[in-house]
Amino acid sequence: MQPYNLVSFSGIFVLIFIAWLLSSNKKMMNWRLIFWGIGLQILFASFIFLFPPGVKIFVWLNDIAVAVMNSASEGAKFVFGALALPPGTVNESGDRSIGFILAFQGLPTIIFFSALMSILYYLGIMQRLIKVFARVFTRLMKISGAEALCVSSNIFVGIESTLTVKPYLESMTRSEMMTVLTAGMATVASNVMAIYVFSLREYFPTIAAHLISASLLSAPAALIMSKIILPETETPKTLGKNINPHFKKDRNLIEAVINGANDAVRLIVGIAALLIAVLGLVALIDLTIGGLGGKINLIAGTTIDWSVQGLLGYIFYPLALVIGIPLADAFTIAKVIGSRMIITEVGAYRELSLIMESGLLEHGRSSVICAYALCGFAHIGSMAIFIGGLSAIAPKSIHTLSKIGVRALIAATLACLLTACIAGTFYNEGSILFSL
Repeated sequence: MQPYNLVSFSGIFVLIFIAWLLSSNKKMMNWRLIFWGIGLQILFASFIFLFPPGVKIFVWLNDIAVAVMNSASEGAKFVFGALALPPGTVNESGDRSIGFILAFQGLPTIIFFSALMSILYYLGIMQRLIKVFARVFTRLMKISGAEALCVSSNIFVGIESTLTVKPYLESMTRSEMMTVLTAGMATVASNVMAIYVFSLREYFPTIAAHLISASLLSAPAALIMSKIILPETETPKTLGKNINPHFKKDRNLIEAVINGANDAVRLIVGIAALLIAVLGLVALIDLTIGGLGGKINLIAGTTIDWSVQGLLGYIFYPLALVIGIPLADAFTIAKVIGSRMIITEVGAYRELSLIMESGLLEHGRSSVICAYALCGFAHIGSMAIFIGGLSAIAPKSIHTLSKIGVRALIAATLACLLTACIAGTFYNEGSILFSL
């Protein structure tokens, strides 16, 4: 094991200690859950990164994901023409790509993947997968069936995961609700994952499989962090029980495709609106703070980066070192990870792709670990969306949700960093899995 791999491994325990410092009840630690949570992450990572058949499966998953995404882009190419062509490609008419354009290449794939997920739900495939993961979590970690089911759903979908436990939401304990929120923000939905792949695959050929891996690893990480920061002090109604997902089935396959596509359109509008609004506000804040900060630097003779991204970079700099980012790249990566809190993971992945394109990173492990750390909805906009969505489904829980929202955001951020530590622990520069 290389020195930086040891740093990443040590970071697992540092992050757990930080979560413990933030815990609402430091004496109520569920050590069984923590042990099995870390154990499941290491077991899965060992299979994927060290076991030869696991490596083959990993590469196969990446090839399948890329093939599906290429299929997803066909509709966008028909509608938008050359604007939808990935960077460096030429269509049959001889039109060349003009570069990566999120609106015409990334966002339209959400429609395809949402329709695909609706088909898989209609056929009952997703429910079976979710139940397998839920039973593993319930049995090994001794948590409630409702929260295990919701966490398992989050591996594959976004806020829709809360609907799988709709009948149980209003009777959940504060700790269960914390887990639901944390899992929602610590993972990403499969329908938006394609955006990140489109942003990075030119510089990171195996990024698709890494993001699938990150989504799986982040589920137990979310359980660990949520249960440390807000331990269970009550008795959940579904403790140790296996429950079935609550799901409203479409009447036929065509209806499933239509509903999935329509849901995706609303999601695309929401993502685009959030990015336009937030990035504009960040630019305005940078203009204001940057001007004042520039004068302070001039008077004090300092070189402080007063931009929002720079200030967040200073906050996340120690955490970047903890997860195993080499010193030369630590501040650059810290700014990207920190910016996710404001500009969302879509904007942060785009920032990472621009950094990789510019060759600003000295170490390959930095971009790999950063890709894992960013793989989650752990940002302020997502927190508002999840709290708003849950409040609409379970109005009696509004008071609880409003009180634990910030805690859940912190837990989700730590969970994403914990997943990054696992990736950093198993990073091997000579492996095809980490080729850049």
